[in-house]
Amino acid sequence: MKLVPLIPELKPVKYPYYRSPAACGFVSPAADYLQETLSLDQLLIRHPAATFFARAQGQSMEGAGIFNEDILIIDRSLTPKSGDVVIALLDGELIVKRLVYRESKPVLQSENPDYPPIVLDSEQNLDVWGVVTEVVHHLR
Repeated sequence: MKLVPLIPELKPVKYPYYRSPAACGFVSPAADYLQETLSLDQLLIRHPAATFFARAQGQSMEGAGIFNEDILIIDRSLTPKSGDVVIALLDGELIVKRLVYRESKPVLQSENPDYPPIVLDSEQNLDVWGVVTEVVHHLR
C-alpha cells in the first residue's frame, strides 16, 4: 500500500460545479443549471492537518466500495469506533478493514466473503492509523 501525504500548503483549486443534480432517471425540465465552483479539498477533507492518502490494494474491501488501486482519504483526528473502515498496522503489515467489536474485543472484518475476519489475540500488535472517510475510484 502506498501512502501519499497531504500537502496543506497548496491552495484548494475550484472547479466548475452545476448545482442541479445530474438525473439518473427522468430529467426535470425546471432544473436550475446555475454554475458555481467546488473545491474537492473542501468537499472531501475535513481536517487537512490530520489527513493523508493511501492507495488500496486487493479485493477484500469491495463490499464497502473500496476496489484495487482506489485512493483512500484517511483522517487521523477521528477516534475509530465500531463499524468504521480503518487503516491499521497489524503485526507490521498495513491493512484496511472494518473495525467491529465482538464481546468487547476488536475484530478486523473484510467486506468480501472470500476473506475471513481477523480475530485479534493478545499476542498481536494493532495500531490504528486513522479512519477512512472517503474513497476515490475511476469508472474507466
